[in-house]
Amino acid sequence: MNKDRVEGKVKDITGRTERQVGEWTGDAESQVKGAAKQVEGKVQNARGKVKDAVSESVDDLDTNDLEDRDELIEQSVEEDESTPRRRAS
Repeated sequence: MNKDRVEGKVKDITGRTERQVGEWTGDAESQVKGAAKQVEGKVQNARGKVKDAVSESVDDLDTNDLEDRDELIEQSVEEDESTPRRRAS
């Protein structure tokens, strides 16, 4: 979990609280500010989720590439060892 997800969730909760208090007190300005902060938090949280997903994909890609490379090297060595050698004349 990255910084954007944490900060986004905090903004979302803070905005939700501010909006709710505005509803209870009849303060339309607090309701609007709270709703705006809530949306901002949700967007930031979503951006953090995308960053996490991209990071995981890159990590998986790198790991898979290394595993594929190692497998290809092993196959190449096995094929090379099974190929009969000719003597130099």
